[in-house]
Amino acid sequence: MNSSYFNSAAGAFLGILFVLMTLSIVSEGIYHAPEPATEGFAIEVAEGGGDAAAPAEEAAPELIAPLLANADPAKGETVFKKCAACHTNDAGNANKVGPGLWNIVNRPVATHADFKYSAGMTEFSQGGSVVWDYQHLSEFLTAPKKYVSGTSMGFAGLKKVEERADLIAYLRTVADTPAPLPAE
Repeated sequence: MNSSYFNSAAGAFLGILFVLMTLSIVSEGIYHAPEPATEGFAIEVAEGGGDAAAPAEEAAPELIAPLLANADPAKGETVFKKCAACHTNDAGNANKVGPGLWNIVNRPVATHADFKYSAGMTEFSQGGSVVWDYQHLSEFLTAPKKYVSGTSMGFAGLKKVEERADLIAYLRTVADTPAPLPAE
């Protein structure tokens, strides 16, 4: 091997090394971030004079009645697509994973024929004395497992009150005779 090839290769290697070191020094100068005084993030907790383990008060449920007058059943039909995997909405009212929802508004809770309700839903129904009025539907659709402890409904819920109002307005229309709107 000729010494000029070795010198050329060594020169190229040293040249590349020089360029990389220069770029490293320049970029450190441009993008220098000072070391923090303490590592990590400080999490500030409000000091309370009361019981630290006391749960936070829950907000009062949002009233659905004022929103139903302006709710859009067409938008609710679109929202119902989330429900259609488990529920039917036609006059045949067949059961799927969940009970059929034809005539659901003002129907007694846990009374749909030939559907096996969970123990939590049966207990919530108080023997059929509780009905799916507009407010019960809204609160249940917000977070089913939270509203009816022990329900087997796996749906996470609809957090937006306008979306719930549209869905309930649509469910009102899937009936032999739509239930009257509630008084505001």
